[in-house]
Amino acid sequence: MGAATPGLVPLTRWQLAAAAHLLPPERPGPMIAQHLLGTGNGSCLADRWPGPRALAVETGGNWAVAGDPAALDPAAVAGRVAGFVEAPAAFEPLLRAAARELHEWPRVIFTLEGPGGPAPAPRGGLRVRRLGPGDAGPLAGLGSETDWIASTWGGPGGLAASGTGWGAFDGRRLVAVACPFFVGQGYEDIGVATEPGFRGLGLSPACAWAVCQDVRRRGRVPSWTTSPDNTASLRVAAKLGFRRQRRDRLLVVDAPVPEPARPPQP
Repeated sequence: MGAATPGLVPLTRWQLAAAAHLLPPERPGPMIAQHLLGTGNGSCLADRWPGPRALAVETGGNWAVAGDPAALDPAAVAGRVAGFVEAPAAFEPLLRAAARELHEWPRVIFTLEGPGGPAPAPRGGLRVRRLGPGDAGPLAGLGSETDWIASTWGGPGGLAASGTGWGAFDGRRLVAVACPFFVGQGYEDIGVATEPGFRGLGLSPACAWAVCQDVRRRGRVPSWTTSPDNTASLRVAAKLGFRRQRRDRLLVVDAPVPEPARPPQP
């Protein structure tokens, strides 16, 4: 589960399960620890074992910190916990002391409590289907703006093998993907990415709708997390019937704050 960092101890998935009392209750949005517990994708660090007092859990460059921040040394956290961090307010002084730079990234979290809207039809004659183990190659061929979609599944092979993703194809080329980006016990948070040249064709709603149906069949509630300035993502969520659940924020540690995807050019 990764090499030890001075002052931090790597925990196995099963040790994290034994320390789950340190985690806050699951809620829609980023479910980083729950995703590691449920899928095995990610890693966990603690201040000590046994008897941990604080946890830092990661999957795909997304972190969650929990427990007692006083148990962690900023020098041990510096350079290790970096990226998008879900952190209670009590952890912010620790992260500010450890980071070279830290920014707040406003987030909006939605849930799809009812059946949602009808299946959106993609335009342009492109085909939408479930992704399977044979689709690792097309997933690996995604561009730099969209390849993040497989990060919480350990990469293209992991997402393909999970059978949870749906994609839109232009011939043999994969041009849009939706999948559960974080999997919890009661919720699954949906991620969606479309290649720049294929935006505005309704591919994101079509792929995400199919994923939402799968999530509901698994007895869970789909959630949708985006930033308040990402108008394209907000439109897709509204089209699918998502309703706002809360406003929140992530801390972006030693990394740039992402900008919304560029809209298609007229």
